[in-house]
Amino acid sequence: MGFLADAALTDRILDHVAAGTTDLSEGVWREPVEHYLAPERLRAEVHGVLRRRFIALCPSAALPDAGSYLARTAAGVPLVATRGRDDQVRVFRNSCRHRGTAVASDSGCATALVCPYHGWVYGLDGALRHVPDEYGFPGLDRASHGLVEVRAVERAGLVFAAQDEPHAGEGALAELPDLVGAGQKLYDHGERILEANWKVLLEGFLEGYHIKATHRQTFFPFGYDNINVIETYGPHSRVTFPFRRIEALREVPRPQRDLDSLVTVVYHLFPNVIVARLSHHTSVVVLEPEAPDRTRMVTYQLAKPSASEAAIRDAKFVEQGTAEDREMARAVQRGLASGANDVLTFGRFEGAIAHLHRQLTALLPAVDGGSR
Repeated sequence: MGFLADAALTDRILDHVAAGTTDLSEGVWREPVEHYLAPERLRAEVHGVLRRRFIALCPSAALPDAGSYLARTAAGVPLVATRGRDDQVRVFRNSCRHRGTAVASDSGCATALVCPYHGWVYGLDGALRHVPDEYGFPGLDRASHGLVEVRAVERAGLVFAAQDEPHAGEGALAELPDLVGAGQKLYDHGERILEANWKVLLEGFLEGYHIKATHRQTFFPFGYDNINVIETYGPHSRVTFPFRRIEALREVPRPQRDLDSLVTVVYHLFPNVIVARLSHHTSVVVLEPEAPDRTRMVTYQLAKPSASEAAIRDAKFVEQGTAEDREMARAVQRGLASGANDVLTFGRFEGAIAHLHRQLTALLPAVDGGSR
């Protein structure tokens, strides 16, 4: 079972607006504060979940052409993704087989990856192509000294990689719709370090209960406080945030209703990736934990070339609101460290957050301190 079609989603939103209600989960969820503070919990999340499942590394649009490559650290491991001449995307551990130096940095386009330390050359397929002064390495077997590949698939407009689990299943990924949108191109990307646990940052994307209090001058004038549709699909979820102008659809015949520019749709790809579809652009956000209280946020911005000016304008407005969310996340982390709470309670409005923690609890029973 996938996500609701637009017609059914529109009906649910308009019913909520008319009644002043929102989607409710079956009950509250209680999450131990220690799960946001303990180094052993973070190690379990990284080694037991982030490195063992297919995790979105980047949008497919970040590797647009043969020869495109992108290097970044994922779950603490340096990786490099390439698009070969056969149009196949491959992902490798970004480490030369000679002395371990990274063979690529940032992103670009090349015919081969060349280690900057001693000049060993690797093809886009990871094969070792050239060793300077190879006579100094008698008996070197090039075939066994290519870049170490990790499993990768392209689905839903994204590149996914599974690092440490050779038999990781795709699960619900195989049935996801195109999340990025046809024809969208990458127009910006960046990284920032934030002083908050990765789950605290993620939780801010997954509920609309905070819209009026946190975003009084930014998002709230255009949207609703605490009116959302929350759907789950396997370990993933989707939260829909309607704009006030959606009420104009009441006068539109049901078969002609179009939600474009009337909602923001936030997909949570378990465990640490957000894809937010906005009016004129799409944001892909990957939350990479670096410490219990520190996260590297990697962001990719995409839009159709014809909408680039509108996308940039909208992204600047959205940045005002997301800056407010980031400050709230920092404040939460400081509060967690204060010792005021042993447990955080997520209400029935926050079902997508409960779904996140339920999935983590099921995968990490040995370090679960008790929740529900």
